[in-house]
Amino acid sequence: MLVKEIIRELEKFAPTAYAEDFDNVGLLTGSPGSEVSGILVTLDTLETVVDEAIEKNCNLIVAFHPIIFSGLKKLTGSNYVERAILKAIKNDIAIYAIHTALDNSFKGVNDMICEQLGLIERTILIPQPGTIKKLVTFAPKKNAAEVREALFAAGAGTIGNYDHCSFNVAGSGSFRGNEASNPVIGRKGETHYEEEMQIGVTFPKHLEKNILNALFDNHPYEEVAYEVTTLENPNQHIGMGMTGILKEEMEEKAFLEQVKKTFGSGCIRHSALLGKPIKKVAVLGGSGSFAINQAIAAGADIFITADLKYHDFYKAEQRLVLADVGHYESEQYTKTLLTTYLKKKFANFAVVLSNTETNPIKYF
Repeated sequence: MLVKEIIRELEKFAPTAYAEDFDNVGLLTGSPGSEVSGILVTLDTLETVVDEAIEKNCNLIVAFHPIIFSGLKKLTGSNYVERAILKAIKNDIAIYAIHTALDNSFKGVNDMICEQLGLIERTILIPQPGTIKKLVTFAPKKNAAEVREALFAAGAGTIGNYDHCSFNVAGSGSFRGNEASNPVIGRKGETHYEEEMQIGVTFPKHLEKNILNALFDNHPYEEVAYEVTTLENPNQHIGMGMTGILKEEMEEKAFLEQVKKTFGSGCIRHSALLGKPIKKVAVLGGSGSFAINQAIAAGADIFITADLKYHDFYKAEQRLVLADVGHYESEQYTKTLLTTYLKKKFANFAVVLSNTETNPIKYF
């Protein structure tokens, strides 16, 4: 098993195309062509985690957070980042970070939070814009079905719970090839009219290369006419945060007690309680202050996130409860999610859940 084969499966689960622009996801150290002896899954790649990988004969670390986040100008071992990278390189250990690609996945970080809290009817809190594209192409009527099926097979034409979705319009196409052309239909130098079908399909943006390859490989024409546009339609399967509903509403303090126990938080910092039951819950693993207004707009009774600052709590405006459960605490189940996924994909391969404690925050 090669590093690039592991990465291929990870990116089916959480495509890096949906990572945030500020992020540094993907392969951080190592070669894609290296053979993998074992995989260690962790939240953070500290030097102690690299030590654990060496001990357990794992030469690929799959991490949630990227240990290299901003540019490194030197590698002297002067800080925890440089020491971890140096040790990984010296021991031929590859590091792959998934971070906001998994944050934005429907079955990612926030879905795990909802799962732990028993929330149902889950929806994305902040759909990521520009993730749906549309292809319009034109093919001879006799070839249209073949082209359309090839596009479906490549992943086009899926809308929510439906697949093989397309719109087809019959019409007449015209073209004239020059002296360098080699037309499949008609003759060079002569204007030809052909009964054609216009085929329109939507697709997720990370599949664009596959979709276009399928089009070119299965279209009969020497030159394929097509248009690709980005749609403004919200994508309810890609984005930050999530909302869900409790099966039965709970009193505020009782719910906060359950959250504290579920996530093992040393304490929960929260805004003023409102004296009304909790039914709809918004969640966003990690630093989520930017989503407070969206949680309010979604009608959430409480917003569970981390890293809230003093003035962030004022933004509750007596419209919901803000609850800071801790950064590590909110993302801790990500390790289990990734380990379970990789074990299913590579059943006969060593996938190890790291037991190294990487939470830098302690409670007294």
